[in-house]
Amino acid sequence: MAHHKSAIKRIRQSQKAKIYNRKYKKLMKMAIRNVRESKNYEEAQENFHKAMSIIDKTASRGVIHKNNAANKKSKLAHYVKKLSPSLN
Repeated sequence: MAHHKSAIKRIRQSQKAKIYNRKYKKLMKMAIRNVRESKNYEEAQENFHKAMSIIDKTASRGVIHKNNAANKKSKLAHYVKKLSPSLN
């Protein structure tokens, strides 16, 4: 256990951050899963826009890196585009 006042505070802060980060990562993963489980293009498109917003918020809050967010958004966009009726 930490003995310094600053170390004790740091532990307390990191525990709060851990809970906060877990919450937003879980939210992001669920949004991505909703896009991947979409049956048709319209549903996927709607879920895609919600997921984009959540991924951007997660990156702006510092939970994930901005490049990680960009990669996730790119992969999702590619997936939704494959569902497009114009390509079939």
